[in-house]
Amino acid sequence: MITWGNSPGWHRLRQACLGVILVLLAASARSEMPAGTLGIVGSDTMAGLMLRWGEQLSDRHPGIRLQLQASGSASAVPALTAGTTRLGPMSRPMSEAERRAFQERHGYAVVEVEVARDALAVIVHRHLELATLSLEALDAIFSTTRHCGASQAITRWDQLGVASRVGRIELHGRNPASGSHGLFLQRALCAGEYSPRLNEHPGSAAVVAAVTENRAAIGYAGLNHLTPGVKAIALKDEYGQRHEPDAEQVRGGDYPLSRSLFVYVNLPPGKAITGPEGALLDLILSPEGQRTVAGQGFITLADEVLAAQRQRLGLDVAAP
Repeated sequence: MITWGNSPGWHRLRQACLGVILVLLAASARSEMPAGTLGIVGSDTMAGLMLRWGEQLSDRHPGIRLQLQASGSASAVPALTAGTTRLGPMSRPMSEAERRAFQERHGYAVVEVEVARDALAVIVHRHLELATLSLEALDAIFSTTRHCGASQAITRWDQLGVASRVGRIELHGRNPASGSHGLFLQRALCAGEYSPRLNEHPGSAAVVAAVTENRAAIGYAGLNHLTPGVKAIALKDEYGQRHEPDAEQVRGGDYPLSRSLFVYVNLPPGKAITGPEGALLDLILSPEGQRTVAGQGFITLADEVLAAQRQRLGLDVAAP
């Protein structure tokens, strides 16, 4: 135990010692702050969102740098399975085969974290006289299989009653590496097969640009990529109910092409997520992170969904 005297010399010594202690405590705190390069592989749809989160993460923790490879949702799975990344953003759910491959390699299940909501919008040129399509008609336009129930293929605008356009409908969509391609296949084509006339693009922005430039075109793209050059078509479900791709219907899942955006995590059972990965997920599932979701044109998660996921990841567990 140190007993301090009352002389000026003792006072100066005490102040100096206290200063050293504060410096050591600050250095210790800095050493415990997460740091390192955070490599992430996955969704192109989520690229802008992940990069913005990465910038905010570096502001919070200057020792962390995010490196993103946005090759499409399909690229997240092999990277997670091989262990080259611990976080994989995907704009679709993992398939059962993908989950099995991960579990066979690691001996435990991959952890699914919902981070935002989104939707695929069916788009046409802004001046095209078309406002609504049934899911059955959408399938008849984009597929060869017509598993949703249409009796014949729809290849011309006059079949849709569009008087201002004649000739064939030009189709635009995403390439097979994207989660959007797979989601549209399952939801809009009833797990059928795409028409060979589909023009495939590596990103939603390219789909929007193609439809903007051609009044004979129809396509699908992520809701946050829409521009004034296109308009989103409302969809009628199997009961004839009309659904717009707006925030309320997307958040509630009523719009037929609503989807969740995920970050899949390599996290052994019973472990809390820590280090740079934990810092990023803590940000994503925070009010600041969700403001970024809205700022990037996606739909935020409900508070109860955020709280449940933070608890599952151990983000709010106090240190012992």
